Amino acid sequence: MYTAKLKTVGKIFRLPGTLYSYNPIANGNINKTFKVDYIQSDGDIKSYLFQIINTYVFKNPGQIMENIDRVTRHISKKSDGGVCLHFHHTEDGANYYLCGENECWRVMNYVDSVTYNSSDDLTVVRYTGEAFGRFQTQLSDFDASLLYETIPDFHNTKKRLDKLFADADEDPVGRVESVREELDYIKSVAEYAEQLTDMFEKGMFPPRVTHNDTKSNNVLFDRRTKKPLVVIDLDTVMPGMAMYDFGDAVRFAANTAEEDEPDTDKVGLDLEKFRAFAEGYIPFVRDSLTPLEVDSMVLGAFSITIELASRFLDDYITGDKYFKTNYENHNLVRTRCQLKLAQDMYAKREQMSDILRSI
Repeated sequence: MYTAKLKTVGKIFRLPGTLYSYNPIANGNINKTFKVDYIQSDGDIKSYLFQIINTYVFKNPGQIMENIDRVTRHISKKSDGGVCLHFHHTEDGANYYLCGENECWRVMNYVDSVTYNSSDDLTVVRYTGEAFGRFQTQLSDFDASLLYETIPDFHNTKKRLDKLFADADEDPVGRVESVREELDYIKSVAEYAEQLTDMFEKGMFPPRVTHNDTKSNNVLFDRRTKKPLVVIDLDTVMPGMAMYDFGDAVRFAANTAEEDEPDTDKVGLDLEKFRAFAEGYIPFVRDSLTPLEVDSMVLGAFSITIELASRFLDDYITGDKYFKTNYENHNLVRTRCQLKLAQDMYAKREQMSDILRSI
């Protein structure tokens, strides 16, 4: 089905050799990805990843690719021979190719590796922390103002909560009465959860280059040693707060359950996983971040968890229009899971802070 199109894209990006085979890659919910093999004149096989960027989600792929180009070039100067993401360029020097109105292609080298959607292996959790800590440090001297804010106010917690409360007042599909308890809890912690946004707007934190999707499945690991090779999925790289990158990683890696676990008794913060991630992350960033940023990491974990809960709840009370749902009340289940996790984070905030101070 895609053979002719892949051949065309390969020529646009000036790939050597002849297309030999391709296979779709199922990982990822937004972009369509193929592993494409090219046979070289000497018989060797060279592999690439071809991606179609979802232009419904990413309205301006040119800005995204310019951000990626700047960030990957900066990181490559500091890699010391390590693995780096390499995006190929067209004859015109572009690292993407627009085909028609809504189809945008990019090509990068394939890295033989393994990913983990989640892991109970504390070594993998620690290595995930190392990967994102190294990523933050490699970009600590990069001027974040040079990047496009491709999703404005992506982690502006105050605006997210304000939208939730405004939509709750309108109650467009008649669901608000059933979620009064959830709304009341979010209102009770809103001022605390919004602190980082307020401090950032007051200039108390410098803008950092942030990844904004710091899950373990966005790190490629060595198959044998499990050591991290490179951070991937840079579509949401833009200016932001380092505390939210740390917090989102903790929210994902240290939850004792899946983010849509219906039984909230199973949901909580695993302090051992939190320690493992922090032991990987903090040593890399301690000298490149300000003391106030490091001291605010625990608040970052709580704030972004409340923010995500508010987004799930907002989608629920407006009719499930944004997040993909697999069953009725899926977004409400997600909301309650995130709120239970946030409550456990709040209860364990002193223990979390003690762990960070001990590293």
